Amino acid sequence: MNNQKKILIADDEHVNLDAFELMLSKLGFVVEKSDNGAEVIEKVKKFHPNLIILDNIMPGMTGREITKTLKNDPSYKNISIIILSALDDVKEKVACFEAGADDYITKPYNFTEVLARINAVLRNRTLFDQIAVREIRLALAEELNRDLKENLSDFAGSIDELDSAIGIIQKNAEINNEKLGSQKLGDLVKPVSEKLLSVRKHIAALDARIEKTINEWNNHKKDEIGLSVLEGQIRKFLHQEQE
Repeated sequence: MNNQKKILIADDEHVNLDAFELMLSKLGFVVEKSDNGAEVIEKVKKFHPNLIILDNIMPGMTGREITKTLKNDPSYKNISIIILSALDDVKEKVACFEAGADDYITKPYNFTEVLARINAVLRNRTLFDQIAVREIRLALAEELNRDLKENLSDFAGSIDELDSAIGIIQKNAEINNEKLGSQKLGDLVKPVSEKLLSVRKHIAALDARIEKTINEWNNHKKDEIGLSVLEGQIRKFLHQEQE
Protein backbone atom coordinates (compact mmCIF):
# COMPACT_ATOMS: atom_id res chain seq x y z
CA MET A 1 0.00 0.00 0.00
CA ASN A 2 1.25 3.49 -0.91
CA ASN A 3 0.98 5.70 2.19
CA GLN A 4 2.49 8.79 0.57
CA LYS A 5 0.38 11.87 1.16
CA LYS A 6 -0.72 13.76 -1.94
CA ILE A 7 -0.61 17.55 -2.04
CA LEU A 8 -2.09 19.82 -4.68
CA ILE A 9 -0.41 23.24 -4.96
CA ALA A 10 -2.40 26.02 -6.63
CA ASP A 11 -0.65 29.33 -7.30
CA ASP A 12 -0.47 31.58 -10.37
CA GLU A 13 3.20 32.30 -9.59
CA HIS A 14 5.22 29.53 -11.25
CA VAL A 15 8.25 30.28 -9.09
CA ASN A 16 6.21 29.39 -6.00
CA LEU A 17 4.81 26.26 -7.66
CA ASP A 18 8.24 24.99 -8.62
CA ALA A 19 9.70 25.75 -5.19
CA PHE A 20 6.90 23.90 -3.40
CA GLU A 21 7.08 20.96 -5.79
CA LEU A 22 10.84 20.60 -5.33
CA MET A 23 10.83 20.80 -1.55
CA LEU A 24 7.69 18.74 -0.90
CA SER A 25 8.74 16.02 -3.35
CA LYS A 26 12.08 15.69 -1.56
CA LEU A 27 10.16 15.21 1.69
CA GLY A 28 8.23 12.28 0.25
CA PHE A 29 4.97 13.95 -0.76
CA VAL A 30 3.33 13.31 -4.13
CA VAL A 31 2.78 16.74 -5.66
CA GLU A 32 0.43 18.05 -8.34
CA LYS A 33 0.35 21.68 -9.52
CA SER A 34 -2.16 24.17 -10.86
CA ASP A 35 -1.72 27.80 -11.87
CA ASN A 36 -5.39 28.63 -12.36
CA GLY A 37 -8.16 28.64 -9.80
CA ALA A 38 -10.77 27.51 -12.31
CA GLU A 39 -8.96 24.19 -12.98
CA VAL A 40 -8.33 23.31 -9.32
CA ILE A 41 -11.68 21.53 -8.93
CA GLU A 42 -10.95 19.32 -11.95
CA LYS A 43 -7.46 18.60 -10.62
CA VAL A 44 -8.98 17.57 -7.30
CA LYS A 45 -11.35 15.12 -9.03
CA LYS A 46 -8.46 13.44 -10.88
CA PHE A 47 -5.68 13.66 -8.28
CA HIS A 48 -7.66 13.11 -5.03
CA PRO A 49 -5.21 15.02 -2.80
CA ASN A 50 -4.98 14.72 0.97
CA LEU A 51 -4.17 18.42 1.20
CA ILE A 52 -4.52 21.48 -1.00
CA ILE A 53 -2.34 24.57 -0.64
CA LEU A 54 -4.18 27.47 -2.26
CA ASP A 55 -3.02 30.93 -3.13
CA ASN A 56 -5.97 33.13 -2.22
CA ILE A 57 -5.75 35.45 -5.23
CA MET A 58 -5.71 33.54 -8.52
CA PRO A 59 -7.36 33.90 -11.93
CA GLY A 60 -10.59 31.97 -12.37
CA MET A 61 -11.48 31.41 -8.71
CA THR A 62 -10.08 32.68 -5.44
CA GLY A 63 -8.77 30.33 -2.80
CA ARG A 64 -11.78 31.12 -0.61
CA GLU A 65 -14.23 30.34 -3.44
CA ILE A 66 -12.49 27.04 -4.16
CA THR A 67 -12.53 26.15 -0.47
CA LYS A 68 -16.25 26.88 -0.15
CA THR A 69 -17.03 24.84 -3.26
CA LEU A 70 -15.07 21.80 -2.08
CA LYS A 71 -16.31 21.91 1.50
CA ASN A 72 -19.92 21.96 0.26
CA ASP A 73 -19.33 18.78 -1.76
CA PRO A 74 -19.64 15.56 0.32
CA SER A 75 -17.05 13.87 -1.92
CA TYR A 76 -14.34 16.43 -1.14
CA LYS A 77 -15.29 18.07 2.15
CA ASN A 78 -12.69 16.08 4.10
CA ILE A 79 -9.75 17.31 2.03
CA SER A 80 -7.58 19.60 4.16
CA ILE A 81 -6.95 23.11 2.80
CA ILE A 82 -4.30 25.68 3.64
CA ILE A 83 -4.68 29.15 2.15
CA LEU A 84 -1.67 31.34 1.38
CA SER A 85 -2.37 35.04 1.10
CA ALA A 86 -0.69 38.41 0.96
CA LEU A 87 -3.76 39.80 2.73
CA ASP A 88 -3.07 40.00 6.45
CA ASP A 89 -6.65 41.01 7.11
CA VAL A 90 -8.67 39.62 10.00
CA LYS A 91 -11.97 39.72 8.08
CA GLU A 92 -10.45 37.82 5.17
CA LYS A 93 -8.94 35.22 7.51
CA VAL A 94 -12.29 34.72 9.25
CA ALA A 95 -14.07 34.44 5.90
CA CYS A 96 -11.61 31.75 4.75
CA PHE A 97 -11.95 29.81 8.00
CA GLU A 98 -15.74 30.03 7.78
CA ALA A 99 -15.53 28.71 4.22
CA GLY A 100 -13.77 25.64 5.67
CA ALA A 101 -10.05 26.36 5.43
CA ASP A 102 -7.90 24.43 7.91
CA ASP A 103 -5.19 27.08 8.06
CA TYR A 104 -4.31 30.52 6.71
CA ILE A 105 -0.72 31.63 6.19
CA THR A 106 0.22 35.17 5.24
CA LYS A 107 3.02 36.08 2.85
CA PRO A 108 5.94 36.34 3.01
CA TYR A 109 6.24 32.94 4.65
CA ASN A 110 9.05 30.73 5.84
CA PHE A 111 8.99 27.27 4.28
CA THR A 112 9.92 25.64 7.58
CA GLU A 113 6.82 27.17 9.15
CA VAL A 114 4.68 26.13 6.18
CA LEU A 115 5.95 22.56 6.49
CA ALA A 116 5.10 22.56 10.20
CA ARG A 117 1.60 23.79 9.38
CA ILE A 118 1.24 21.12 6.68
CA ASN A 119 2.19 18.37 9.11
CA ALA A 120 -0.13 19.76 11.80
CA VAL A 121 -3.10 19.92 9.41
CA LEU A 122 -2.45 16.38 8.15
CA ARG A 123 -2.23 15.10 11.74
CA ASN A 124 -5.52 16.78 12.56
CA ARG A 125 -7.16 15.21 9.52
CA THR A 126 -5.88 11.78 10.54
CA LEU A 127 -7.40 12.35 13.98
CA PHE A 128 -10.75 13.41 12.50
CA ASP A 129 -10.72 10.39 10.17
CA GLN A 130 -10.05 8.02 13.09
CA ILE A 131 -12.91 9.58 15.06
CA ALA A 132 -15.16 9.13 12.03
CA VAL A 133 -14.18 5.46 11.74
CA ARG A 134 -14.97 4.87 15.42
CA GLU A 135 -18.26 6.70 15.04
CA ILE A 136 -19.22 4.43 12.14
CA ARG A 137 -18.22 1.32 14.10
CA LEU A 138 -20.30 2.42 17.08
CA ALA A 139 -23.27 3.11 14.83
CA LEU A 140 -22.96 -0.37 13.30
CA ALA A 141 -22.69 -1.96 16.74
CA GLU A 142 -25.77 -0.07 17.89
CA GLU A 143 -27.70 -1.20 14.81
CA LEU A 144 -26.55 -4.80 15.37
CA ASN A 145 -27.73 -4.68 18.99
CA ARG A 146 -31.16 -3.47 17.96
CA ASP A 147 -31.42 -6.18 15.30
CA LEU A 148 -30.36 -8.82 17.82
CA LYS A 149 -33.00 -7.62 20.25
CA GLU A 150 -35.71 -7.84 17.61
CA ASN A 151 -34.56 -11.29 16.47
CA LEU A 152 -34.36 -12.52 20.06
CA SER A 153 -37.94 -11.44 20.56
CA ASP A 154 -39.03 -13.44 17.50
CA PHE A 155 -36.92 -16.42 18.61
CA ALA A 156 -38.42 -16.31 22.09
CA GLY A 157 -41.90 -16.33 20.52
CA SER A 158 -40.98 -19.43 18.50
CA ILE A 159 -39.70 -21.14 21.65
CA ASP A 160 -43.00 -20.38 23.38
CA GLU A 161 -44.96 -21.89 20.49
CA LEU A 162 -42.77 -25.00 20.49
CA ASP A 163 -43.13 -25.32 24.26
CA SER A 164 -46.90 -25.07 23.96
CA ALA A 165 -46.91 -27.77 21.30
CA ILE A 166 -44.83 -30.04 23.54
CA GLY A 167 -47.27 -29.42 26.40
CA ILE A 168 -50.15 -30.53 24.20
CA ILE A 169 -48.28 -33.69 23.20
CA GLN A 170 -47.57 -34.50 26.84
CA LYS A 171 -51.21 -34.08 27.83
CA ASN A 172 -52.38 -36.28 24.95
CA ALA A 173 -49.80 -38.87 25.88
CA GLU A 174 -51.01 -38.93 29.47
CA ILE A 175 -54.65 -39.09 28.47
CA ASN A 176 -54.30 -41.81 25.87
CA ASN A 177 -51.38 -43.55 27.59
CA GLU A 178 -49.68 -43.78 24.21
CA LYS A 179 -46.27 -45.47 24.14
CA LEU A 180 -43.28 -45.40 21.86
CA GLY A 181 -41.57 -48.69 22.45
CA SER A 182 -41.66 -49.23 26.21
CA GLN A 183 -41.57 -45.55 27.17
CA LYS A 184 -44.38 -43.06 27.38
CA LEU A 185 -44.14 -40.30 24.83
CA GLY A 186 -44.34 -37.81 27.68
CA ASP A 187 -41.14 -39.19 29.19
CA LEU A 188 -39.33 -38.62 25.88
CA VAL A 189 -40.63 -35.09 25.55
CA LYS A 190 -39.69 -34.04 29.10
CA PRO A 191 -35.91 -33.54 28.40
CA VAL A 192 -36.83 -31.38 25.40
CA SER A 193 -39.01 -29.21 27.61
CA GLU A 194 -36.21 -28.82 30.12
CA LYS A 195 -33.79 -27.83 27.35
CA LEU A 196 -36.27 -25.29 26.04
CA LEU A 197 -36.55 -23.81 29.52
CA SER A 198 -32.76 -23.44 29.69
CA VAL A 199 -32.68 -21.78 26.24
CA ARG A 200 -35.44 -19.40 27.31
CA LYS A 201 -33.40 -18.35 30.37
CA HIS A 202 -30.35 -17.66 28.19
CA ILE A 203 -32.47 -15.62 25.78
CA ALA A 204 -33.87 -13.57 28.65
CA ALA A 205 -30.39 -12.91 30.05
CA LEU A 206 -29.04 -11.87 26.64
CA ASP A 207 -32.06 -9.69 25.98
CA ALA A 208 -31.57 -7.93 29.34
CA ARG A 209 -27.90 -7.34 28.56
CA ILE A 210 -28.70 -5.87 25.14
CA GLU A 211 -31.42 -3.67 26.65
CA LYS A 212 -28.95 -2.39 29.25
CA THR A 213 -26.38 -1.58 26.53
CA ILE A 214 -28.97 0.25 24.43
CA ASN A 215 -30.08 2.30 27.45
CA GLU A 216 -26.47 3.21 28.25
CA TRP A 217 -25.90 4.29 24.64
CA ASN A 218 -29.04 6.41 24.71
CA ASN A 219 -27.94 8.06 27.95
CA HIS A 220 -24.50 8.86 26.52
CA LYS A 221 -26.09 10.26 23.36
CA LYS A 222 -27.67 13.05 25.40
CA ASP A 223 -24.20 14.61 25.81
CA GLU A 224 -22.87 13.52 22.42
CA ILE A 225 -21.38 16.08 20.04
CA GLY A 226 -21.64 15.36 16.32
CA LEU A 227 -18.39 14.84 14.42
CA SER A 228 -18.91 17.91 12.23
CA VAL A 229 -19.58 20.09 15.29
CA LEU A 230 -16.57 18.64 17.10
CA GLU A 231 -14.33 19.26 14.10
CA GLY A 232 -15.59 22.84 13.90
CA GLN A 233 -14.88 23.44 17.58
CA ILE A 234 -11.36 22.02 17.28
CA ARG A 235 -10.65 24.18 14.25
CA LYS A 236 -11.96 27.25 16.03
CA PHE A 237 -9.71 26.52 19.01
CA LEU A 238 -6.69 26.03 16.77
CA HIS A 239 -7.36 29.26 14.91
CA GLN A 240 -7.64 31.17 18.20
CA GLU A 241 -4.32 29.72 19.29
CA GLN A 242 -2.69 31.04 16.11
CA GLU A 243 -3.94 34.59 16.54
